Amino acid sequence: MDPITHAALGAAVGYALTGRKLGRHGAVLGALAGITPDIDHFVRSAHDPLLYVEFHRYFTHSLAFSVVGALLPLLPWLFKQSFRAQFRTLWLCAWTAYLSHCLLDASTTWGTQLYWPFSRERVSWDIVAIVDPLFTGVLGGLLIAGLLRQSRPRVICGLALAAAYFCCGAIQHSRAAAVQKLLADGRKHTIERSEVMPTLGNNIVWRSVYLANGTIHADRIRAGWFSRGTAREGTALPLMTTNDFTALEQEGNSHHHAFDRFKWFTGGWLARPVDDATIIGDMRYSRSTEAFDPVWGIRIDADRVEWVSRERNRRFGVGEL
Repeated sequence: MDPITHAALGAAVGYALTGRKLGRHGAVLGALAGITPDIDHFVRSAHDPLLYVEFHRYFTHSLAFSVVGALLPLLPWLFKQSFRAQFRTLWLCAWTAYLSHCLLDASTTWGTQLYWPFSRERVSWDIVAIVDPLFTGVLGGLLIAGLLRQSRPRVICGLALAAAYFCCGAIQHSRAAAVQKLLADGRKHTIERSEVMPTLGNNIVWRSVYLANGTIHADRIRAGWFSRGTAREGTALPLMTTNDFTALEQEGNSHHHAFDRFKWFTGGWLARPVDDATIIGDMRYSRSTEAFDPVWGIRIDADRVEWVSRERNRRFGVGEL
């Protein structure tokens, strides 16, 4: 999720657990620990654009590393004797806030290597959007109110509402998956594998992708909080495999192994958009429902791999949503 949400959740967790002993220092330390796992944002290479997607949400986001990673944000407090005496409380504050980042990211759609070093599985529970103003606003508002009045109950209330929102997301995910199943049954498709993911900023409109007979079907599902689920039919494209390579892609992939790396990142949801067959796109994310307009993808050439990003050009109409 975005850094503001991570900082707010980390601060709320830190203050709720250690506010009695650390006061507002618990919130500050929690906020720092809540954004620390994203130090992997700096792992980039101009020559290897896939390095970032391989290392973001990698070992710094794992449950195992959180025990050690929590030591980094608390270092400034150790310069003062009075805080060194409270090392256990400081570590508890930092560790729980750090852990909140890992679990929050795993709740989104990108994929988080939560079980490293025991598994490279990209965990994505798909119950909350990568950016959700309602979640952030309620949590952040009660956090600020609690800190201003030094009221832990208000912060705890914010955490309780955040937990309730996650439960709501899990229920919405189940409802969207049920609509997806009905949609596939109506087409007489046998689903081989599938995902439903909340779209940006809400848990009402969901993107549905499923594989049947070598074809990826992508649709939009609306799971209203107080209404029956409905679907808007989207598009279907053949699943991209190495058998579909051009000669240049075959040569380039033998050098860079880009296809396998991108396939791992996307969970195998790969297809070529109709408007630009040079792109191998991530079909989980599209700027359009009616056609596959990938938010990101790759181009493989004989001597290089290009990362194609259209994130900055996304437009979301409120009426369409």
